Amino acid sequence: MTGWSCLVTGAGGFLGQRIIRLLVKEKELKEIRVLDKAFRPELREEFSKLQNKTKLTVLEGDILDEPFLKRACQDVSVIIHTACIIDVFGVTHRESIMNVNVKGTQLLLEACVQASVPVFIYTSSIEVAGPNSYKEIIQNGHEEEPLENTWPAPYPHSKKLAEKAVLAANGWNLKNGGTLYTCALRPMYIYGEGSRFLSASVNEALNNNGILSSVGKFSTVNPVYVGNVAWAHILALRALQDPKKAPSIRGQFYYISDDTPHQSYDNLNYTLSKEFGLRLDSRWSLPLSLMYWIGFLLEIVSFLLRPIYTYRPPFNRHIVTLSNSVFTFSYKKAQRDLAYKPLYSWEEAKQKTVEWVGSLVDRHKENLKSKTQ
Repeated sequence: MTGWSCLVTGAGGFLGQRIIRLLVKEKELKEIRVLDKAFRPELREEFSKLQNKTKLTVLEGDILDEPFLKRACQDVSVIIHTACIIDVFGVTHRESIMNVNVKGTQLLLEACVQASVPVFIYTSSIEVAGPNSYKEIIQNGHEEEPLENTWPAPYPHSKKLAEKAVLAANGWNLKNGGTLYTCALRPMYIYGEGSRFLSASVNEALNNNGILSSVGKFSTVNPVYVGNVAWAHILALRALQDPKKAPSIRGQFYYISDDTPHQSYDNLNYTLSKEFGLRLDSRWSLPLSLMYWIGFLLEIVSFLLRPIYTYRPPFNRHIVTLSNSVFTFSYKKAQRDLAYKPLYSWEEAKQKTVEWVGSLVDRHKENLKSKTQ
């Protein structure tokens, strides 16, 4: 495709930034439009330095602003839609999550039609598939298995509805007479430099005598490095632009994992931070079945208090299930259709992430030093 352009939503986020860094290396790309609600000054500066042969346009605005979306989509060849509200713990209001994640995606698809954008790649989530029960074991799952999340929790529910909308839009007629082609990527739990979940675990441990709180000791998952997820988006983009590869990819979803060892969430956090003296909590923990039913009781308390008080339980049945299930997936279909092969090995990903964790530890030490002076 000669002189093409790409719009990336959520470009200021953990994954979006990494996609931009790879995207600037693509051939014949004349413009990248980076869209987000707001960009940190240091990220704006980094983006300005990335401009070489490719023009980089920063667009700050709301994904629910229809006129803004229509302007953003004008003369664009490809859209990579990563923007969403990620909320596992129920902090954000349900309506906000549904609006941004579902309505925002629908509005963007409609803007695609009006602006005649032919390619749309959606960043979905492993949570679209589950897990639905900590008793159900899924190992090396694949796209042909009919797995679907049944929890009413707003984040997985919104991602499921948004992905369905994107895949259903494949084949839509565009205003210029062309056709819209879509696909969705379902990454595993994403780790790497800039992960707010890993950052929260490390910072909490640094304030708790170096003890890492348990987030899922009974789980077995296959986390994926952020750089490899970004790479999968680039390969999906190339494949949908390739007349030979595109027919088998249109309207499909793909699980994206890499060669990170299968392990629990707790072990992943420990592996990435043990070099700095952080350690797992060795205290006795409640049996998983008891935690599940306590989560259920906390949900009832939250429901009963709702008319007079907003009570957010520390955990619920969904969080217990999500954090403690055996839930791993293969990337063979992405390997076959997208020619996906991880760009970073586990050792490279681990080294880069550990170095970043080290910077968090150094910052914590500096903060302590400044407080004592």
